[in-house]
Amino acid sequence: MKKILLLGSGELGKEFTIAAKRAGQYVIACDHYNNAPAMQVADEREVINMLDGDALQAIVEKHAPDMIICEIEAIRTEKLFDFEAQGIQVVPSAKAVNYTMNRRAIRDLASQKLGLRTAKYRYASTYDEFTVAVNEIGIPCVVKPLMSSSGHGQSYIHEKNDIDPAFHAAMEGARGDVKEIIIEEFIHFDREFTLLTVTQKNGKTLFCPPIGHVQKGGDFRESWLPFALPETALKEAQHIAKEVTSALTGYGIWGVEFFYTTDGEVIFSELSPRPHDTGMVTLAHTTNLSEFELHFRAAMGFPIPAIHLEHAGCSAVILSPIESDKQLDYNLTAAYEEDKTYIRIFGKPVAHVGRRMGIALCYDDIDTDIDKLRERTKAVAQAVLGTDPYMKK
Repeated sequence: MKKILLLGSGELGKEFTIAAKRAGQYVIACDHYNNAPAMQVADEREVINMLDGDALQAIVEKHAPDMIICEIEAIRTEKLFDFEAQGIQVVPSAKAVNYTMNRRAIRDLASQKLGLRTAKYRYASTYDEFTVAVNEIGIPCVVKPLMSSSGHGQSYIHEKNDIDPAFHAAMEGARGDVKEIIIEEFIHFDREFTLLTVTQKNGKTLFCPPIGHVQKGGDFRESWLPFALPETALKEAQHIAKEVTSALTGYGIWGVEFFYTTDGEVIFSELSPRPHDTGMVTLAHTTNLSEFELHFRAAMGFPIPAIHLEHAGCSAVILSPIESDKQLDYNLTAAYEEDKTYIRIFGKPVAHVGRRMGIALCYDDIDTDIDKLRERTKAVAQAVLGTDPYMKK
C-alpha cells in the first residue's frame, strides 16, 4: 500500500482518490478549505495554504507520504524538488509540475526549446508593458494570468476599449504570487481538442482518442468522444504531445490541448500534468479506462496494455445559477429518466454563480450521431438544476 498526499482536492482529485482507494491505497487530501470534494472520500484531510512552503513542509513531515499528486496550480512548486530528493515520488515529476504551473515556462519550453508551433505571445507585469505587448501581438488577442486555472482572469481584447478591463481581470484572476500576464495571438481555429497522453515507467507512451471540447471564457463547458480529426493531424498532435511530455519527464497522464485551424494546422495550446477537465468524459465508459484510472496506474508503475474507444460519450458541466453557502438541491430524478446517463455531483460546500458543481455524462454506441448526443447531454445538465425541464429524447 502506498501513502499518497494529494495537493488540491477538487473534482479531479476526488475521482483520482476513488481510483486509488479502489486499489487499496491510502490518501491524504489537502486543500485551502475544508470539506473539499476529494476530502469526502479520502482517508485523512489537511487544510493548508499550499503556497506556504513551511506549511507544505510540515504536512510532508507529518505524513511521510510515498507519493505526492498535484491537482492544482497554486502550490509552492519549488518545494517539490526537495521532496523528490528525499525519495518521495512526485507525479508526474517535480520538473513537470514546476514547469506547467506557470504559463511562461511551458510556453517557452514548447516554442523556444522544442521549436513547436504555438500562438505568438508576449509577457507583461506592468500596465505599460501590457499595452506595448498588445500592440506587438495585435488586436484581437487573448489575455491570461501566467498562473491560473478554470479560465480565471482570462479575457479577449477585440477593440482598444477592452485593454484596461483585460489587464485588471488578468491581474485580479491570477492564482498564487505570480503577478504576470501572457498576451497571445488570437488563433482562428476550426476546433479545439485535448489529447490525453499517458507516460509510463515501463511501457511506451499511450494516447487516448482525441477529445473535442468547448470552452467559454477559458473555462470548460462540454467535451465529447469520438472527435473527428484527420489522421495526419492526429499524428502531428501525438508527435507534439510526446515531445513535450518527454522533455518534462515523469509518469502519469497529461492533458495536452490543441487548436486545429481552418487551414488544417495543429497548434499546441496548453498542457496540464494531471487529469484534465475535458477528460471527465471518460467517466462515461467512452474508453476502456477512465483518465483517473490511467493516471493512477501510470503513477504506480502498473502496466497499461492499451487504450481504446468503447462508446461514444459526452460531458456537460452543471453550473450554479446562484450564490449559496450550502449545498444546492439537484433534480436527479429528471436526469435519471434518461437512459445511458450518469450524473456526478462534486460535493462542493459553497456555490458561486457559474461555479462547476457537477457534470452530466451520456453515452451510446460508437456510431451514434455525436451532435444529437451533445444536445441531449446539455439538456440533462440543465435539468439537474431545474433550469430546463424538457429533455430531448
